Amino acid sequence: MRLRRVGLCCVILAFVAQACALDREAFSFTKYDLDLQVEPAQQRLGARGTVTLRNDSAAPQKVAVLQISSSLTWHSIKANGKQLQFVSQPYTSDIDHTGALSEAVVTLPEAIPPKGTTTLEIAYEGVIVLDATRFTRIGAPEAMALSNDWDQISPKFTAVRGVGNVAWYPTAEQDVDLSESSALAEALQRWRSRELDAEMTLRITVANADWEEKPEFLINASNCPKALEVREGFAATCNYQSFAAVTPAFIIAGYDVIERAAIAVHFLPGHDTAASAYADAAEKVQPFIGEWFGAARNKAQVADLADASAVASESGSFLMTPLVIVDSKQLGLMAAHQLTHAAFFSRRPWMNEGLAHFAQALYVERTSGRQGALDYMKAHTSTIGGQDKTEGAHSDTAMRDSLINTAEEQTYRSKGMYVWWMLRDMVGDAVVKKALASYRAEDDKEPSYMQRLLQAQTSKDLEWFFDDWVYRERGLPDFKVESAFSRKTLPEGYMLTVTVSNAGDAGAEVPLTVKFTGGEVTKRLIVRGKSNAVIRVETPQAPDEIIVNDGSVPESDETNNRFKVVNATAN
Repeated sequence: MRLRRVGLCCVILAFVAQACALDREAFSFTKYDLDLQVEPAQQRLGARGTVTLRNDSAAPQKVAVLQISSSLTWHSIKANGKQLQFVSQPYTSDIDHTGALSEAVVTLPEAIPPKGTTTLEIAYEGVIVLDATRFTRIGAPEAMALSNDWDQISPKFTAVRGVGNVAWYPTAEQDVDLSESSALAEALQRWRSRELDAEMTLRITVANADWEEKPEFLINASNCPKALEVREGFAATCNYQSFAAVTPAFIIAGYDVIERAAIAVHFLPGHDTAASAYADAAEKVQPFIGEWFGAARNKAQVADLADASAVASESGSFLMTPLVIVDSKQLGLMAAHQLTHAAFFSRRPWMNEGLAHFAQALYVERTSGRQGALDYMKAHTSTIGGQDKTEGAHSDTAMRDSLINTAEEQTYRSKGMYVWWMLRDMVGDAVVKKALASYRAEDDKEPSYMQRLLQAQTSKDLEWFFDDWVYRERGLPDFKVESAFSRKTLPEGYMLTVTVSNAGDAGAEVPLTVKFTGGEVTKRLIVRGKSNAVIRVETPQAPDEIIVNDGSVPESDETNNRFKVVNATAN
Protein backbone atom coordinates (compact mmCIF):
# COMPACT_ATOMS: atom_id res chain seq x y z
CA MET A 1 0.00 0.00 0.00
CA ARG A 2 2.84 2.32 0.91
CA LEU A 3 4.54 1.65 -2.44
CA ARG A 4 1.31 2.51 -4.23
CA ARG A 5 1.12 5.82 -2.39
CA VAL A 6 4.73 6.59 -3.27
CA GLY A 7 4.01 5.74 -6.92
CA LEU A 8 0.91 7.95 -6.95
CA CYS A 9 2.87 10.83 -5.44
CA CYS A 10 5.53 10.44 -8.13
CA VAL A 11 2.88 10.60 -10.86
CA ILE A 12 1.36 13.74 -9.33
CA LEU A 13 4.77 15.38 -8.94
CA ALA A 14 5.56 14.57 -12.56
CA PHE A 15 2.32 16.23 -13.65
CA VAL A 16 3.04 19.28 -11.49
CA ALA A 17 6.53 19.58 -13.02
CA GLN A 18 4.96 19.34 -16.48
CA ALA A 19 2.37 22.00 -15.63
CA CYS A 20 5.06 24.48 -14.62
CA ALA A 21 6.63 24.27 -18.10
CA LEU A 22 3.44 24.03 -20.13
CA ASP A 23 2.91 25.76 -23.43
CA ARG A 24 -0.78 26.30 -22.84
CA GLU A 25 -1.38 27.75 -26.28
CA ALA A 26 0.48 25.02 -28.19
CA PHE A 27 -2.82 23.46 -29.30
CA SER A 28 -5.72 25.17 -31.03
CA PHE A 29 -9.25 23.82 -30.91
CA THR A 30 -10.43 23.31 -34.48
CA LYS A 31 -13.69 21.44 -33.92
CA TYR A 32 -16.22 21.01 -31.11
CA ASP A 33 -18.98 18.41 -31.19
CA LEU A 34 -20.85 18.71 -27.90
CA ASP A 35 -24.06 17.50 -26.31
CA LEU A 36 -25.05 20.20 -23.83
CA GLN A 37 -27.56 19.65 -21.04
CA VAL A 38 -28.84 22.81 -19.34
CA GLU A 39 -30.92 22.52 -16.16
CA PRO A 40 -32.10 26.00 -15.10
CA ALA A 41 -33.72 24.77 -11.86
CA GLN A 42 -30.33 23.50 -10.64
CA GLN A 43 -28.32 26.24 -12.41
CA ARG A 44 -26.45 23.32 -13.93
CA LEU A 45 -24.66 22.73 -17.21
CA GLY A 46 -23.31 19.37 -18.33
CA ALA A 47 -21.40 18.56 -21.50
CA ARG A 48 -20.23 15.45 -23.32
CA GLY A 49 -18.71 15.09 -26.75
CA THR A 50 -15.45 15.52 -28.62
CA VAL A 51 -12.93 18.24 -29.32
CA THR A 52 -10.29 18.19 -32.05
CA LEU A 53 -6.96 19.83 -31.26
CA ARG A 54 -4.26 20.93 -33.71
CA ASN A 55 -0.64 21.34 -32.66
CA ASP A 56 0.28 24.88 -33.74
CA SER A 57 3.66 24.87 -32.03
CA ALA A 58 6.98 24.13 -33.72
CA ALA A 59 7.66 20.96 -31.69
CA PRO A 60 5.84 17.65 -31.10
CA GLN A 61 3.50 17.83 -28.09
CA LYS A 62 2.79 14.95 -25.70
CA VAL A 63 0.79 17.04 -23.21
CA ALA A 64 -2.39 19.04 -23.90
CA VAL A 65 -4.22 21.54 -21.72
CA LEU A 66 -8.00 21.87 -21.56
CA GLN A 67 -9.59 24.66 -19.50
CA ILE A 68 -13.17 25.28 -18.41
CA SER A 69 -14.73 27.61 -15.85
CA SER A 70 -13.71 26.94 -12.25
CA SER A 71 -17.40 26.34 -11.43
CA LEU A 72 -17.31 23.28 -13.71
CA THR A 73 -15.58 19.96 -13.01
CA TRP A 74 -13.80 17.56 -15.35
CA HIS A 75 -15.17 14.00 -15.23
CA SER A 76 -13.57 12.21 -18.14
CA ILE A 77 -11.06 12.67 -20.95
CA LYS A 78 -10.55 9.81 -23.40
CA ALA A 79 -8.89 9.03 -26.71
CA ASN A 80 -10.18 6.20 -28.89
CA GLY A 81 -12.43 5.10 -26.04
CA LYS A 82 -9.56 4.74 -23.56
CA GLN A 83 -9.36 6.85 -20.43
CA LEU A 84 -6.35 9.20 -20.40
CA GLN A 85 -4.30 10.26 -17.41
CA PHE A 86 -4.91 13.86 -16.47
CA VAL A 87 -4.49 16.13 -13.48
CA SER A 88 -7.19 18.70 -12.83
CA GLN A 89 -5.94 21.83 -11.13
CA PRO A 90 -7.21 25.36 -10.47
CA TYR A 91 -5.63 28.00 -12.70
CA THR A 92 -6.08 31.68 -11.88
CA SER A 93 -7.20 33.61 -14.94
CA ASP A 94 -9.65 36.42 -15.65
CA ILE A 95 -10.62 34.88 -18.98
CA ASP A 96 -13.58 33.53 -16.93
CA HIS A 97 -15.98 35.51 -14.73
CA THR A 98 -15.03 33.49 -11.65
CA GLY A 99 -11.43 34.60 -12.02
CA ALA A 100 -10.22 31.01 -12.32
CA LEU A 101 -10.35 27.92 -14.52
CA SER A 102 -10.53 24.18 -14.00
CA GLU A 103 -7.48 23.11 -15.94
CA ALA A 104 -6.94 19.54 -17.10
CA VAL A 105 -3.33 18.67 -17.94
CA VAL A 106 -3.63 15.61 -20.18
CA THR A 107 -0.98 13.09 -21.21
CA LEU A 108 -1.72 12.06 -24.79
CA PRO A 109 -1.24 8.49 -26.07
CA GLU A 110 1.48 9.73 -28.40
CA ALA A 111 3.24 12.98 -29.26
CA ILE A 112 1.37 15.07 -31.83
CA PRO A 113 3.67 16.53 -34.50
CA PRO A 114 3.44 20.17 -35.63
CA LYS A 115 0.16 20.74 -37.52
CA GLY A 116 -0.98 17.26 -36.46
CA THR A 117 -4.38 16.76 -34.82
CA THR A 118 -5.90 14.62 -32.13
CA THR A 119 -9.52 14.10 -31.07
CA LEU A 120 -10.47 13.76 -27.41
CA GLU A 121 -13.71 12.55 -25.87
CA ILE A 122 -14.64 14.75 -22.92
CA ALA A 123 -17.22 15.07 -20.15
CA TYR A 124 -17.66 17.82 -17.56
CA GLU A 125 -20.42 19.46 -15.55
CA GLY A 126 -21.14 22.03 -12.86
CA VAL A 127 -23.06 25.21 -12.18
CA ILE A 128 -22.99 28.68 -13.68
CA VAL A 129 -24.12 31.28 -11.15
CA LEU A 130 -23.71 35.03 -10.91
CA ASP A 131 -20.05 35.61 -10.12
CA ALA A 132 -17.99 38.76 -10.60
CA THR A 133 -14.92 37.71 -8.62
CA ARG A 134 -12.50 38.84 -11.32
CA PHE A 135 -13.74 42.43 -10.97
CA THR A 136 -14.29 42.63 -7.23
CA ARG A 137 -10.79 41.36 -6.43
CA ILE A 138 -9.27 44.30 -8.31
CA GLY A 139 -11.42 46.71 -6.29
CA ALA A 140 -14.53 47.20 -8.40
CA PRO A 141 -17.75 47.80 -6.40
CA GLU A 142 -19.95 44.72 -6.45
CA ALA A 143 -22.85 46.43 -8.23
CA MET A 144 -20.56 47.64 -11.05
CA ALA A 145 -18.87 44.24 -11.23
CA LEU A 146 -22.21 42.44 -11.62
CA SER A 147 -23.35 44.91 -14.27
CA ASN A 148 -20.44 43.61 -16.38
CA ASP A 149 -20.56 39.94 -15.37
CA TRP A 150 -24.27 39.15 -15.55
CA ASP A 151 -23.84 35.62 -16.94
CA GLN A 152 -25.83 32.93 -15.11
CA ILE A 153 -28.07 29.90 -15.41
CA SER A 154 -31.19 30.30 -13.27
CA PRO A 155 -34.88 29.27 -13.34
CA LYS A 156 -36.10 32.75 -14.27
CA PHE A 157 -33.38 34.04 -16.57
CA THR A 158 -30.39 32.36 -18.22
CA ALA A 159 -27.74 34.24 -20.20
CA VAL A 160 -24.30 32.75 -20.80
CA ARG A 161 -21.64 34.24 -23.03
CA GLY A 162 -18.53 32.34 -24.12
CA VAL A 163 -14.76 32.60 -23.68
CA GLY A 164 -13.82 35.97 -22.24
CA ASN A 165 -16.83 35.81 -19.95
CA VAL A 166 -17.62 32.15 -19.20
CA ALA A 167 -15.49 29.21 -20.36
CA TRP A 168 -18.45 26.85 -20.75
CA TYR A 169 -16.67 25.08 -23.62
CA PRO A 170 -12.99 24.04 -23.45
CA THR A 171 -10.21 26.44 -24.29
CA ALA A 172 -6.49 26.77 -23.53
CA GLU A 173 -5.04 30.18 -22.71
CA GLN A 174 -2.19 31.70 -20.76
CA ASP A 175 -3.34 33.43 -17.57
CA VAL A 176 -5.12 36.79 -17.89
CA ASP A 177 -5.06 39.55 -15.27
CA LEU A 178 -7.70 42.30 -15.53
CA SER A 179 -5.46 44.68 -13.58
CA GLU A 180 -3.35 44.80 -16.77
CA SER A 181 -5.46 47.01 -19.00
CA SER A 182 -5.11 45.20 -22.33
CA ALA A 183 -4.43 41.65 -21.09
CA LEU A 184 -7.94 40.29 -21.72
CA ALA A 185 -8.22 41.90 -25.16
CA GLU A 186 -4.82 40.53 -26.17
CA ALA A 187 -5.70 37.03 -24.95
CA LEU A 188 -8.99 37.08 -26.87
CA GLN A 189 -7.23 38.30 -30.00
CA ARG A 190 -4.75 35.41 -29.78
CA TRP A 191 -7.64 33.00 -29.21
CA ARG A 192 -9.57 34.28 -32.23
CA SER A 193 -6.44 34.19 -34.40
CA ARG A 194 -5.72 30.57 -33.46
CA GLU A 195 -9.34 29.43 -33.74
CA LEU A 196 -10.26 31.60 -36.69
CA ASP A 197 -11.94 28.75 -38.55
CA ALA A 198 -12.97 26.61 -35.59
CA GLU A 199 -16.32 24.87 -36.01
CA MET A 200 -18.79 23.95 -33.30
CA THR A 201 -21.81 21.66 -33.38
CA LEU A 202 -24.04 21.92 -30.32
CA ARG A 203 -26.92 19.63 -29.50
CA ILE A 204 -28.58 21.45 -26.63
CA THR A 205 -31.29 20.08 -24.39
CA VAL A 206 -32.88 22.40 -21.86
CA ALA A 207 -34.63 20.64 -19.00
CA ASN A 208 -38.00 21.80 -17.72
CA ALA A 209 -37.62 24.19 -14.79
CA ASP A 210 -41.31 24.15 -13.79
CA TRP A 211 -41.98 27.10 -16.04
CA GLU A 212 -45.44 28.58 -15.86
CA GLU A 213 -45.00 29.37 -19.52
CA LYS A 214 -42.28 27.83 -21.66
CA PRO A 215 -39.58 30.46 -22.34
CA GLU A 216 -37.75 31.24 -25.55
CA PHE A 217 -34.35 29.76 -26.29
CA LEU A 218 -31.92 31.99 -28.20
CA ILE A 219 -28.44 31.15 -29.43
CA ASN A 220 -26.21 33.30 -31.58
CA ALA A 221 -25.25 30.59 -34.07
CA SER A 222 -25.98 31.63 -37.66
CA ASN A 223 -27.16 28.10 -38.48
CA CYS A 224 -29.64 27.10 -35.79
CA PRO A 225 -33.21 25.97 -36.57
CA LYS A 226 -35.87 26.92 -34.05
CA ALA A 227 -35.67 24.87 -30.87
CA LEU A 228 -37.98 21.86 -30.78
CA GLU A 229 -40.22 21.33 -27.80
CA VAL A 230 -39.66 18.00 -26.05
CA ARG A 231 -41.17 16.46 -22.96
CA GLU A 232 -38.28 17.54 -20.75
CA GLY A 233 -38.20 21.09 -22.13
CA PHE A 234 -36.82 21.82 -25.59
CA ALA A 235 -33.85 20.91 -27.75
CA ALA A 236 -31.89 22.36 -30.66
CA THR A 237 -28.95 21.48 -32.89
CA CYS A 238 -26.82 24.47 -33.83
CA ASN A 239 -23.64 25.05 -35.84
CA TYR A 240 -20.97 27.69 -35.72
CA GLN A 241 -18.81 27.97 -38.83
CA SER A 242 -16.21 30.43 -37.56
CA PHE A 243 -15.32 31.70 -34.11
CA ALA A 244 -14.00 34.82 -35.79
CA ALA A 245 -17.60 35.73 -36.57
CA VAL A 246 -19.18 35.17 -33.17
CA THR A 247 -18.33 34.01 -29.67
CA PRO A 248 -20.87 31.28 -28.76
CA ALA A 249 -23.58 32.43 -26.34
CA PHE A 250 -27.12 31.39 -25.40
CA ILE A 251 -30.11 32.85 -23.53
CA ILE A 252 -33.24 31.26 -22.04
CA ALA A 253 -35.92 33.72 -20.95
CA GLY A 254 -39.64 34.41 -21.03
CA TYR A 255 -39.51 36.67 -24.06
CA ASP A 256 -42.08 38.14 -26.38
CA VAL A 257 -40.78 39.14 -29.79
CA ILE A 258 -41.22 41.90 -32.35
CA GLU A 259 -40.31 40.69 -35.84
CA ARG A 260 -39.31 43.10 -38.57
CA ALA A 261 -37.70 42.45 -41.93
CA ALA A 262 -34.18 43.24 -40.74
CA ILE A 263 -34.37 42.51 -37.02
CA ALA A 264 -36.06 40.48 -34.29
CA VAL A 265 -36.30 42.15 -30.87
CA HIS A 266 -36.86 39.72 -27.98
CA PHE A 267 -38.11 41.53 -24.89
CA LEU A 268 -39.12 40.84 -21.29
CA PRO A 269 -42.57 41.70 -19.84
CA GLY A 270 -43.06 45.43 -19.43
CA HIS A 271 -40.41 46.35 -21.99
CA ASP A 272 -42.67 46.36 -25.05
CA THR A 273 -42.50 50.15 -25.57
CA ALA A 274 -38.69 50.18 -25.58
CA ALA A 275 -38.62 47.11 -27.82
CA SER A 276 -40.95 48.73 -30.35
CA ALA A 277 -38.87 51.91 -30.34
CA TYR A 278 -35.71 49.96 -31.14
CA ALA A 279 -37.41 47.91 -33.86
CA ASP A 280 -38.73 51.13 -35.42
CA ALA A 281 -35.26 52.73 -35.32
CA ALA A 282 -33.71 49.68 -36.98
CA GLU A 283 -36.36 49.71 -39.71
CA LYS A 284 -35.59 53.36 -40.50
CA VAL A 285 -31.83 52.84 -40.54
CA GLN A 286 -31.81 49.63 -42.62
CA PRO A 287 -32.10 51.20 -46.12
CA PHE A 288 -29.18 53.52 -45.37
CA ILE A 289 -27.03 50.63 -44.08
CA GLY A 290 -27.95 48.54 -47.13
CA GLU A 291 -26.86 51.40 -49.40
CA TRP A 292 -23.36 51.30 -47.86
CA PHE A 293 -22.83 47.67 -46.89
CA GLY A 294 -25.23 45.63 -49.00
CA ALA A 295 -27.97 43.19 -48.07
CA ALA A 296 -27.91 41.59 -44.64
CA ARG A 297 -26.09 38.26 -44.39
CA ASN A 298 -28.32 37.29 -41.48
CA LYS A 299 -31.15 38.72 -39.43
CA ALA A 300 -30.07 40.86 -36.51
CA GLN A 301 -31.24 39.67 -33.10
CA VAL A 302 -31.70 41.66 -29.88
CA ALA A 303 -32.03 39.87 -26.53
CA ASP A 304 -33.31 41.89 -23.57
CA LEU A 305 -31.36 41.60 -20.29
CA ALA A 306 -33.11 41.36 -16.96
CA ASP A 307 -30.81 43.80 -15.14
CA ALA A 308 -31.49 47.35 -16.35
CA SER A 309 -27.93 48.36 -15.38
CA ALA A 310 -26.27 45.48 -17.25
CA VAL A 311 -23.57 46.47 -19.72
CA ALA A 312 -24.58 45.59 -23.28
CA SER A 313 -22.64 42.89 -25.09
CA GLU A 314 -22.51 42.04 -28.78
CA SER A 315 -21.41 39.02 -30.74
CA GLY A 316 -21.68 39.62 -34.44
CA SER A 317 -25.20 40.87 -35.12
CA PHE A 318 -26.49 39.33 -31.86
CA LEU A 319 -26.95 42.13 -29.30
CA MET A 320 -27.63 41.47 -25.61
CA THR A 321 -28.76 44.67 -23.91
CA PRO A 322 -31.30 45.95 -21.38
CA LEU A 323 -34.19 47.40 -23.36
CA VAL A 324 -34.86 50.79 -21.82
CA ILE A 325 -36.38 53.92 -23.27
CA VAL A 326 -33.71 56.22 -24.72
CA ASP A 327 -33.87 59.02 -27.28
CA SER A 328 -34.36 58.17 -30.94
CA LYS A 329 -30.87 59.36 -31.94
CA GLN A 330 -29.23 56.93 -29.53
CA LEU A 331 -31.44 54.11 -30.79
CA GLY A 332 -30.46 54.96 -34.36
CA LEU A 333 -26.76 54.79 -33.44
CA MET A 334 -27.23 51.38 -31.82
CA ALA A 335 -29.20 50.06 -34.78
CA ALA A 336 -26.69 51.37 -37.33
CA HIS A 337 -23.88 49.54 -35.53
CA GLN A 338 -25.79 46.26 -35.19
CA LEU A 339 -27.17 46.23 -38.74
CA THR A 340 -23.70 46.89 -40.15
CA HIS A 341 -22.54 43.69 -38.44
CA ALA A 342 -25.51 41.86 -39.97
CA ALA A 343 -24.50 43.05 -43.45
CA PHE A 344 -20.71 43.03 -43.36
CA PHE A 345 -18.14 40.76 -41.71
CA SER A 346 -14.37 40.76 -41.60
CA ARG A 347 -12.01 38.77 -39.41
CA ARG A 348 -9.98 41.96 -38.99
CA PRO A 349 -11.23 44.04 -36.01
CA TRP A 350 -10.16 47.37 -37.53
CA MET A 351 -12.55 46.63 -40.38
CA ASN A 352 -15.30 44.74 -38.59
CA GLU A 353 -15.64 47.17 -35.69
CA GLY A 354 -14.15 50.20 -37.41
CA LEU A 355 -16.81 50.03 -40.12
CA ALA A 356 -19.62 49.58 -37.58
CA HIS A 357 -18.48 52.78 -35.86
CA PHE A 358 -17.97 54.49 -39.22
CA ALA A 359 -21.61 53.62 -39.97
CA GLN A 360 -22.60 55.40 -36.76
CA ALA A 361 -20.71 58.52 -37.86
CA LEU A 362 -22.42 58.33 -41.26
CA TYR A 363 -25.78 58.07 -39.48
CA VAL A 364 -25.02 61.18 -37.41
CA GLU A 365 -23.98 63.00 -40.60
CA ARG A 366 -27.29 62.08 -42.23
CA THR A 367 -29.34 63.27 -39.24
CA SER A 368 -27.23 66.20 -38.00
CA GLY A 369 -24.91 67.21 -40.84
CA ARG A 370 -21.15 66.87 -41.34
CA GLN A 371 -20.24 69.00 -38.34
CA GLY A 372 -22.43 66.82 -36.12
CA ALA A 373 -20.57 63.74 -37.36
CA LEU A 374 -17.18 65.37 -36.77
CA ASP A 375 -18.23 66.31 -33.24
CA TYR A 376 -19.34 62.72 -32.66
CA MET A 377 -15.99 61.35 -33.86
CA LYS A 378 -14.02 63.90 -31.85
CA ALA A 379 -15.46 62.41 -28.69
CA HIS A 380 -13.44 59.25 -29.54
CA THR A 381 -10.03 60.85 -30.17
CA SER A 382 -8.78 60.33 -26.60
CA THR A 383 -8.56 56.58 -27.26
CA ILE A 384 -6.19 56.93 -30.24
CA GLY A 385 -3.40 59.03 -28.82
CA GLY A 386 -0.65 57.10 -30.59
CA GLN A 387 2.60 55.50 -29.52
CA ASP A 388 5.41 56.69 -27.29
CA LYS A 389 7.50 58.85 -29.62
CA THR A 390 10.75 57.63 -28.05
CA GLU A 391 10.15 54.21 -29.60
CA GLY A 392 10.26 55.46 -33.17
CA ALA A 393 7.77 55.07 -35.97
CA HIS A 394 9.75 52.21 -37.54
CA SER A 395 10.23 50.09 -34.40
CA ASP A 396 8.85 46.62 -33.76
CA THR A 397 6.36 48.31 -31.42
CA ALA A 398 5.06 50.38 -34.34
CA MET A 399 4.21 47.11 -36.11
CA ARG A 400 2.79 45.36 -33.05
CA ASP A 401 0.57 48.30 -32.07
CA SER A 402 -0.52 49.08 -35.63
CA LEU A 403 -4.21 49.28 -36.39
CA ILE A 404 -4.15 45.98 -38.24
CA ASN A 405 -2.50 44.18 -35.29
CA THR A 406 -3.70 45.95 -32.16
CA ALA A 407 -5.73 44.14 -29.53
CA GLU A 408 -6.85 47.42 -27.95
CA GLU A 409 -10.60 47.46 -28.45
CA GLN A 410 -11.00 51.22 -28.20
CA THR A 411 -8.16 51.73 -30.68
CA TYR A 412 -9.45 49.49 -33.46
CA ARG A 413 -12.97 50.81 -32.97
CA SER A 414 -12.21 54.54 -32.82
CA LYS A 415 -9.12 54.76 -35.01
CA GLY A 416 -10.73 52.34 -37.45
CA MET A 417 -13.73 54.70 -37.69
CA TYR A 418 -11.45 57.66 -38.45
CA VAL A 419 -9.46 55.71 -41.04
CA TRP A 420 -12.63 54.85 -42.94
CA TRP A 421 -13.84 58.45 -42.73
CA MET A 422 -10.50 59.75 -44.07
CA LEU A 423 -10.53 57.18 -46.88
CA ARG A 424 -14.03 58.23 -47.81
CA ASP A 425 -12.96 61.91 -47.91
CA MET A 426 -9.95 60.99 -50.07
CA VAL A 427 -11.58 58.74 -52.67
CA GLY A 428 -15.32 59.43 -52.38
CA ASP A 429 -18.40 57.47 -51.33
CA ALA A 430 -18.75 55.52 -54.57
CA VAL A 431 -15.22 54.09 -54.41
CA VAL A 432 -15.58 52.96 -50.80
CA LYS A 433 -18.99 51.38 -51.48
CA LYS A 434 -17.65 49.45 -54.49
CA ALA A 435 -14.65 48.19 -52.50
CA LEU A 436 -16.89 47.05 -49.65
CA ALA A 437 -19.21 45.30 -52.10
CA SER A 438 -16.17 43.45 -53.54
CA TYR A 439 -14.85 42.38 -50.15
CA ARG A 440 -14.88 38.67 -49.27
CA ALA A 441 -13.74 37.70 -45.78
CA GLU A 442 -12.52 34.30 -46.99
CA ASP A 443 -10.20 36.00 -49.51
CA ASP A 444 -8.74 38.45 -47.00
CA LYS A 445 -5.48 36.61 -46.33
CA GLU A 446 -3.01 39.49 -46.63
CA PRO A 447 -2.93 42.86 -44.81
CA SER A 448 -3.03 44.73 -48.13
CA TYR A 449 -6.22 43.03 -49.39
CA MET A 450 -8.55 45.96 -48.64
CA GLN A 451 -6.02 48.48 -49.91
CA ARG A 452 -5.95 46.65 -53.25
CA LEU A 453 -9.75 46.62 -53.47
CA LEU A 454 -9.84 50.37 -52.94
CA GLN A 455 -6.89 50.96 -55.27
CA ALA A 456 -8.72 49.11 -58.05
CA GLN A 457 -11.46 51.74 -57.93
CA THR A 458 -9.30 54.89 -57.91
CA SER A 459 -6.16 56.32 -59.47
CA LYS A 460 -5.06 57.78 -56.14
CA ASP A 461 -1.99 56.34 -54.41
CA LEU A 462 -3.10 54.88 -51.06
CA GLU A 463 0.09 53.01 -50.11
CA TRP A 464 1.51 55.84 -47.98
CA PHE A 465 -1.81 56.30 -46.19
CA PHE A 466 -2.18 52.60 -45.27
CA ASP A 467 1.46 52.51 -44.22
CA ASP A 468 0.99 55.44 -41.83
CA TRP A 469 -2.45 54.57 -40.45
CA VAL A 470 -3.03 50.82 -40.82
CA TYR A 471 0.21 48.85 -41.20
CA ARG A 472 2.24 50.84 -38.63
CA GLU A 473 1.50 52.88 -35.54
CA ARG A 474 3.00 56.28 -36.29
CA GLY A 475 1.00 58.30 -33.79
CA LEU A 476 -1.05 61.29 -34.90
CA PRO A 477 -0.23 64.21 -37.19
CA ASP A 478 0.15 67.78 -35.93
CA PHE A 479 -0.74 70.37 -38.58
CA LYS A 480 0.17 74.03 -38.48
CA VAL A 481 0.06 76.87 -41.00
CA GLU A 482 3.67 78.00 -41.10
CA SER A 483 3.19 80.92 -43.46
CA ALA A 484 0.74 82.52 -45.86
CA PHE A 485 1.38 85.08 -48.58
CA SER A 486 -1.42 86.73 -50.55
CA ARG A 487 -1.33 89.00 -53.58
CA LYS A 488 -4.00 90.75 -55.57
CA THR A 489 -4.67 89.37 -59.02
CA LEU A 490 -6.17 90.99 -62.11
CA PRO A 491 -8.92 91.80 -62.90
CA GLU A 492 -10.25 90.91 -59.42
CA GLY A 493 -9.40 88.43 -56.68
CA TYR A 494 -6.50 87.24 -54.58
CA MET A 495 -4.01 84.40 -54.78
CA LEU A 496 -2.99 82.97 -51.41
CA THR A 497 0.07 80.74 -51.06
CA VAL A 498 -0.03 78.66 -47.88
CA THR A 499 2.69 76.48 -46.33
CA VAL A 500 1.42 73.81 -43.93
CA SER A 501 3.75 71.80 -41.70
CA ASN A 502 3.15 68.44 -40.03
CA ALA A 503 5.19 67.83 -36.88
CA GLY A 504 3.80 64.32 -36.47
CA ASP A 505 5.03 61.06 -38.01
CA ALA A 506 1.71 60.19 -39.70
CA GLY A 507 0.73 61.95 -42.91
CA ALA A 508 -2.80 62.71 -44.06
CA GLU A 509 -4.84 64.41 -46.74
CA VAL A 510 -6.29 67.29 -44.79
CA PRO A 511 -8.86 70.00 -45.66
CA LEU A 512 -7.69 73.62 -45.62
CA THR A 513 -10.30 76.39 -45.47
CA VAL A 514 -9.65 80.02 -46.36
CA LYS A 515 -12.20 82.48 -44.98
CA PHE A 516 -12.92 85.91 -46.42
CA THR A 517 -15.68 88.49 -46.14
CA GLY A 518 -18.85 86.85 -47.39
CA GLY A 519 -17.62 83.29 -47.77
CA GLU A 520 -14.92 80.64 -47.70
CA VAL A 521 -13.01 78.25 -49.99
CA THR A 522 -11.92 74.74 -49.01
CA LYS A 523 -9.16 72.73 -50.69
CA ARG A 524 -7.44 69.49 -49.75
CA LEU A 525 -3.73 68.78 -49.57
CA ILE A 526 -1.51 65.90 -48.53
CA VAL A 527 1.00 66.68 -45.79
CA ARG A 528 3.31 63.77 -45.06
CA GLY A 529 4.82 63.15 -41.66
CA LYS A 530 7.63 65.48 -40.60
CA SER A 531 7.14 67.47 -43.81
CA ASN A 532 5.77 70.69 -45.28
CA ALA A 533 3.30 71.09 -48.15
CA VAL A 534 2.41 74.18 -50.18
CA ILE A 535 -0.97 74.99 -51.72
CA ARG A 536 -2.33 77.97 -53.66
CA VAL A 537 -5.90 79.14 -53.14
CA GLU A 538 -7.79 81.79 -55.14
CA THR A 539 -10.37 83.91 -53.34
CA PRO A 540 -12.70 86.66 -54.63
CA GLN A 541 -12.04 88.82 -51.56
CA ALA A 542 -9.02 89.44 -49.39
CA PRO A 543 -8.40 86.35 -47.22
CA ASP A 544 -8.86 86.83 -43.48
CA GLU A 545 -8.20 83.47 -41.84
CA ILE A 546 -6.88 79.99 -42.67
CA ILE A 547 -8.06 76.86 -40.88
CA VAL A 548 -6.22 73.60 -41.45
CA ASN A 549 -8.22 70.46 -40.59
CA ASP A 550 -11.95 70.55 -39.89
CA GLY A 551 -11.72 67.69 -37.38
CA SER A 552 -11.93 64.91 -39.96
CA VAL A 553 -8.29 63.94 -39.28
CA PRO A 554 -7.40 63.16 -35.65
CA GLU A 555 -4.51 65.31 -34.41
CA SER A 556 -2.23 65.42 -31.38
CA ASP A 557 -2.64 69.21 -31.10
CA GLU A 558 -5.56 71.22 -32.49
CA THR A 559 -4.67 74.52 -30.81
CA ASN A 560 -2.44 75.66 -33.68
CA ASN A 561 -4.80 75.05 -36.61
CA ARG A 562 -5.87 78.68 -37.20
CA PHE A 563 -3.85 81.39 -38.88
CA LYS A 564 -4.74 85.08 -39.35
CA VAL A 565 -3.83 86.50 -42.76
CA VAL A 566 -2.38 90.00 -42.75
CA ASN A 567 -0.71 92.41 -45.17
CA ALA A 568 -2.30 91.35 -48.47
CA THR A 569 -0.35 93.14 -51.19
CA ALA A 570 -1.38 94.42 -54.63
CA ASN A 571 0.10 92.86 -57.76
